[in-house]
Amino acid sequence: MIALIQRVSRAAVRVDGEVVGAIDGGLLALVAVEPGDGEAQARRMRERLFGYRVFADEQGRMNRSLAQAGGGLLLVSQFTLAADTRSGMRPSFATAAAPEVGEREFNRLVALCREAHARVETGRFGAHMEVELVNDGPVTFRLQA
Repeated sequence: MIALIQRVSRAAVRVDGEVVGAIDGGLLALVAVEPGDGEAQARRMRERLFGYRVFADEQGRMNRSLAQAGGGLLLVSQFTLAADTRSGMRPSFATAAAPEVGEREFNRLVALCREAHARVETGRFGAHMEVELVNDGPVTFRLQA
């Protein structure tokens, strides 16, 4: 499981012009499920999402996690993160989980995150989404579980 996380001052996801998920401040996580991912990877990714220190402490250093700093978590499925781009001029998606597996494991991650945190929003799996964000920093990291 891969997540591209961005510290944001706000972020929203629209489907057909309707906002389906939005946060004021916190983390936007674009998430890809890979073949073989299951509960262990979803639990590890939840741990990393809430524990990764990307928020400033009193000295201005990135020493606080989402769990410590508060804020929202916006999870958006994005299978293209799992693409193999090492050769050619067109990505291969053989390294991404099949859609039914991707949806199941993404939904597992969402449920686990909602157990741990009150402010979890999502996009809509499989939909054409417009993601709008204001990256705070900019701060962007790629996490793998």
